[in-house]
Amino acid sequence: ETTGTVSMCRYDDDPETIANFSGRAIPDTELRIVDPDGLELPPGTPGEVVTRGYHLMPGYYGDPDATAATIDADGWLHTGDIGIMDERGYLRITDRLKDMYIVGGFNAYPAEIEGILCTHPGIAQAAVVGVPDDRLGEVGAAFVIARAGAVVDPDAVIAWAREHIANYKVPRYVEVRADLPCNAGGKVLKYELRQGWSAPA
Repeated sequence: ETTGTVSMCRYDDDPETIANFSGRAIPDTELRIVDPDGLELPPGTPGEVVTRGYHLMPGYYGDPDATAATIDADGWLHTGDIGIMDERGYLRITDRLKDMYIVGGFNAYPAEIEGILCTHPGIAQAAVVGVPDDRLGEVGAAFVIARAGAVVDPDAVIAWAREHIANYKVPRYVEVRADLPCNAGGKVLKYELRQGWSAPA
């Protein structure tokens, strides 16, 4: 883990930057966005957030394998967060790497898809997970809660999504629920959604 702050906005940053970004690297630390091979990605491209500097732990006590899986040979700690960095070096966290799924070779980020689904006039909340698919490897399954008084038709939501996001991001399945499994802090337990999933007959 990192111990303390990795990035921060500056006192003279504009309100839009402060509202939308986690800031840029603090002095004597480094931040990058990398692909699965550890290669740095260009600005605006989503990838894993890695960091290097004095603020890192030396490793997991008594667990060299876990340390090697988290901190690479060049000293970069792999956070497991998905983010983008703009041309100024400002970081925006967008998702968790463990929640990403791959549709026919394309990376799909649930938080992005959930954000789009929640702009649908009938949807109050959405959670998206990757589920197995024989042809594409994985596809999206969306679990949604309808707004009060709204009637949400799954097929209509899929058709609506096709008009708003790239085809590979469109959930293959939509399930309307009264609630979603959450922990005490209100975070959706996506592993429960994945474990309880079965494709419609």
